[in-house]
Amino acid sequence: MQVPAEITFRNCEPSEELRAEIARELDRLEKFSGQITSCHVVIEGPSSRHRKGGAFNVELRIAMPERKDILVSRSHGDIPGNEHPLVAIRNAFHTAQGQIEDAEREMRGDVKTHQPPDHGRVTRFLAGEDCGFIETNDGRELFFSRNAVLNDGFDRLVVGSEVRFVEQQGDKGPQASSVRLIGKHHPT
Repeated sequence: MQVPAEITFRNCEPSEELRAEIARELDRLEKFSGQITSCHVVIEGPSSRHRKGGAFNVELRIAMPERKDILVSRSHGDIPGNEHPLVAIRNAFHTAQGQIEDAEREMRGDVKTHQPPDHGRVTRFLAGEDCGFIETNDGRELFFSRNAVLNDGFDRLVVGSEVRFVEQQGDKGPQASSVRLIGKHHPT
């Protein structure tokens, strides 16, 4: 980190144990990602209205270059176990790590895009076998088996049934998986 971590305590006593836990979590994050430039940690104890228990609130603001800050705020009841400050600190840093992973993937351009399922029609079944073929919108035929049909829908399929599917590479070439019957009475 380019700037030392800033730690603020509210409604709770600062302790070496809490500072040490924050330092361990920051070291772990820095080993995980060398992109962190600064971090501000706020630990807020339960409000004085609580006579017993109450959750700790941990807020993190982590700066990384070429990106908006990573913000984490875990407060009352968000996560079980936050009645103890060490647990609340670990939970907040765990959440921050997930956000940092997402940010680094985004910076590398590795963001997954989900392709919508393809659309086609069942063209034929193989006699005596639990499989058949789907004609895609571009005129190709893809093999599919009973196991590829979702919600036990194989027996409801007939030649001409409209389906959505995901094309994938099989042992013998392209095939359809996650086949789902569509139509008036079959939600997509």
